[in-house]
This record gives sequence, C-alpha cells and structure tokens, in this order.
Amino acid sequence: MGNGIDITKKIEGLINDIRSMIIDTRKKVAKNINTELLLTYWKIGKLIGEVESNINFDKKSSRQLIIDLSKQLTKDLGSGFSRTNLFNMRKFHLEYKDVQTVSGQISWSHYCELLIIEDTQKRAFYEKETENSKWSVRELKRQIESSLYERLLLSSGKANKETVYMMAIKGQELTKPDDIIKDPYVFEFLGIPENKPMLEKDLEKKLIRHIEDFLLELGKGFMFVGSQQRVTISNTHYYVDMVFYNKILKCYILIELKTRKLKASDAGQLNAYLNFYKTEINETDDNSPIGIIICAEKDEIGAEYFLSGFENNVFASRFTYVLPDKEEIIKELQIVLKENNEYP
Repeated sequence: MGNGIDITKKIEGLINDIRSMIIDTRKKVAKNINTELLLTYWKIGKLIGEVESNINFDKKSSRQLIIDLSKQLTKDLGSGFSRTNLFNMRKFHLEYKDVQTVSGQISWSHYCELLIIEDTQKRAFYEKETENSKWSVRELKRQIESSLYERLLLSSGKANKETVYMMAIKGQELTKPDDIIKDPYVFEFLGIPENKPMLEKDLEKKLIRHIEDFLLELGKGFMFVGSQQRVTISNTHYYVDMVFYNKILKCYILIELKTRKLKASDAGQLNAYLNFYKTEINETDDNSPIGIIICAEKDEIGAEYFLSGFENNVFASRFTYVLPDKEEIIKELQIVLKENNEYP
C-alpha cells in the first residue's frame, strides 16, 4: 500500500517537473521570438525612413510608398504588412532611436497601441507599467481608455495616487506565460496560420457554407477568397464574413452575414472594410470593391437610408447584371433559416 502511494507521488512530481520545464521553455522561446520580431520591425522602419529621407519624399509620396510596399510585401510574404503595420514600423524607429531601449517583455501589438500616444512621458508610463504588471494588450487598452495616467496626475498626495493605481490594478487580467506567442503579428512573422475566430452560432456557420456553395454554383466569374478575412484598422482586428473576387467585374465582393434585422451600424462597418480593401488590397487594375449585407430582416425604408450616400458600392448598387439577384439571395437565406427552425 505504501509503495503505491510513493509511486503516485513520484509520478505527480514527474508531471510537475515536466510541466514547469515546458512553461519555462515557452517563456524563453516567446521572449526570443518577440525580441527578434521587434528588432526586425525596427530595422524595417529604419529602411523606410532612410529611403524617404534620401529621396526627400513629401507626406503624400510617403503615404503612397507605404501603400505600394504593403501590397508588394503582402503578395511576396503573406499577411503582416498592412499599411497600418508598416506605418507603425516607421514610427517605431522614429520614436525609439536606440533599439536597445525597446523592451523584449512587451509584444509588437503592445507597441502598436503605445505608438498611438504622442506624449512621450505618458507613453513611457504605460510602457513601464505594461512591463511591470504584465498587462495584456486588452488590459493596456483598458487602462489607456480609463485615463489612468491622467487620474494619477490629478490625484493630490501619495496616498491618493496609490489608491487610484491599486484600483486600476484590480481590473488587471491574468495572463498566461505563452501569451506573446499568441500575438497575431508573431503568427504572421513565422508564417503560422492564425486561428481565426469562429462565428458564435451554428446557424451562421451553415449560412456561410450554404451561400458560399450557392454563389459558386452561379459560375459567373466568382472565386472564393475565404471566410473571416482579417482587416486591421488602427491596430484593431476585424473580420469580414466572406470575401469573393469576380473576374468579370475585376473587383472584390465582401459579404457580411447578419442573423437579425439590418442596423445602420452594419452599413458603416462594411463601408470601412470596403475602404480598407480599396486602399490596401486592390491592385492598380482592380475596380472598387462591392459590399453585400445579408440579413434576416430588413425594413425597406431604413435600408434605403442606411445603404445610400456611400462612395463605395454597398449592396450592389452597380453591376447588378453579374451579381445574383437580391431576391434569389433572400430566398436562399430563408431556406437555411427554416431548416434550422430559427425563424417562422
């Protein structure tokens, strides 16, 4: 009996030792990857800055350089080289002239948030607290949005400042040792496919599958690009439900699926995606992208106001002779809804 207890304890000890070893190794690997990533992005920013300086680019020319670089690097190397990310690399080098001052404890996603802060003292405060308190990117954004820095400055007396700071710390998220490894930019840098977020409802998954098949069967120049295609705007990641490319129209077609009534915000969100594709994804011979919102319910008058007035083609205001008829799409949607008994 005693031998059995001893064996169990030894096995538990072995498991704990292996677990600790793996966790420590993951920390070291994450730190090394992150340090190399930051150094590389800093060097890229330096190269961009040197070219701009040597050619004496103005603001408009610099913007176009970033756009052209983004398109070519994305084509050659894959994701991770959006205009926003390249702009951040350039600013990264400008703000941190000495790469040795960059902390390997903080991920690139953290620095992208910090670079938005123009006040150097304020940025230094959040940078140091991110490192000391091991804030996740989400936690860093929460602290910035709650004006922790300003509240501390306005708090009179050491005791009050400590109280404000402790209140902020209580909201801190717990982080895992390998959080840096999960940073989307690290995935891109290593060429590892990102685990894209799944849509919440089974109904939406079936809608994607069904409508994807429906559009492909039409055979009118549609090529499926993918579902949940990431769009990064101002360091925030968004995902387009479905993206197609039409060879006849020479344009991307972005589709957003909504299992509810159409809202005004849906049109604005899709318009932002269209602007992103037009600026950062389109090739020179591509036409402006088209956006389609497929929803469970729609007030015709509301839709008229929500969808009109955009420079972009929201819900196929042009080229309707190639796109599937609106009534056909609604009919297909209703079939799936009835199959899942979600709606009468």
